[in-house]
Amino acid sequence: MKKIVLVLSLLVSIASIAQNNAFQAGEKLVFTAAYNMSGVLTELAEVRMETSEVKTSKATLMRLKCTATTYSKWDNFFKIRDIYESYVNPKTLTPYLYQRDIDEGGHDKFVKYTFNHKTNTVKSLIRKKSKNFPSGFWDRNNNVSINPGTKDLVTTLYYIRTLDIHKAAIGSTDTFTVLFDNKETKVSFKLLAKESIQTNIGKKECYKLAINVIGSDVLKGNNDNLIWLTADENKIPVYAKFKIPVGNGELRIKSVTGLKN
Repeated sequence: MKKIVLVLSLLVSIASIAQNNAFQAGEKLVFTAAYNMSGVLTELAEVRMETSEVKTSKATLMRLKCTATTYSKWDNFFKIRDIYESYVNPKTLTPYLYQRDIDEGGHDKFVKYTFNHKTNTVKSLIRKKSKNFPSGFWDRNNNVSINPGTKDLVTTLYYIRTLDIHKAAIGSTDTFTVLFDNKETKVSFKLLAKESIQTNIGKKECYKLAINVIGSDVLKGNNDNLIWLTADENKIPVYAKFKIPVGNGELRIKSVTGLKN
């Protein structure tokens, strides 16, 4: 399921500085996730994207939360309970804290990033279960240097919705950087077209984008990894197709509430 979230988030910065006019606290997007099993696309899980306001002693932040949960009938086959969340500046989407807590088929992993944008560093904690440690967990703490503008997965996913995609010409390509498992990964995208597609929330005119991870085989094929964002002020991801080394699948929007525009 982490690859599904990664696919959704592999888009690029079209402008150097963006202001969030696309979404607000209280928005909820619900998707169905399907995977190709023996040649048949089968709905296995539900993916949710939710935003909320969080007040601290120093600032008011926005919490960006993504969850992935297999439907109960598939839990015995491969149970997934994943949570990805970021705490960001609600206007610029500058990330301050990122957490990833996954349980996939009994494989548990926790990741925490604390961003310091003055020094362009990230304090990283990665925790896994281990029988070799008295606490039952193996912890690795690191300070990771990053480039200006590098973001985590969830922040990147929301960040692209704030950009002026309508200013980009068809065929335009660009790159961006995301921090994943303590490594900066460069990704390119190409704006393929502007087209209308039928969705569970009606017929929507969309930006069709192709995604490629540079120097990695996490995504397969040429223009086989695609995402459609509504061509309006909300820029909702309504459909995505992905092809990975072990198969292919898709995500489809199921319901939307709390839109800003």
